[in-house]
Amino acid sequence: MLQFFQFEADFVATLRCIPMQVRYKLDTCGIKLKLQHWLSFSTIQRQKLIDLPCTTSKEIKEYREHLRSQVFQNFNIYPSDLLIEQDPAWMQTNVIPLSVLQHAQELNIAIALTQWQNISPLQRFALIKLSTSDHENNNFLPALQEFGLTK
Repeated sequence: MLQFFQFEADFVATLRCIPMQVRYKLDTCGIKLKLQHWLSFSTIQRQKLIDLPCTTSKEIKEYREHLRSQVFQNFNIYPSDLLIEQDPAWMQTNVIPLSVLQHAQELNIAIALTQWQNISPLQRFALIKLSTSDHENNNFLPALQEFGLTK
C-alpha cells in the first residue's frame, strides 16, 4: 500500500493528522479513532498503525484488536465502533459517488467513469472522504490532480 499521498505532505513528517491509509484501515476494521487518540500515541505507535497490514480477515481482526488495546491503554476506554460496510463505495467501480461528482463539478471538473475505475480503492476512498468531510477541505483538488483526474 502507498505510504502517503502527496496532498498529505504538510503533516506526514510529524503525523499530526491521521493519514488516509490509516483512515482506510479504520473503516475496514470498524473503529472510530478520534484525533485525540491518534495524538496520544507515540511516533512508534503511529508508525505501527501505518505499517500493520489490514487486508485479510485475520489481519483485520488483529489490527482491530491492536488498536482497541492501544486506545484502552491510553484512555481506559475502548474506541467506538464503526459500521463496516459490506460493499463500500470505494470498492465499487460501476458508479462514482454523488459527493465526489458534486465536489468535482464545483471545481468545473468532470470525472469519467473510466477514470474512477482506473484509480486504486485507496484513492477512491480518499476522494470519498475528502468530498464528505464535515469541515472545509482544501485537499480535494490536490487529490484529483495527484490521481490524474484533472485535465
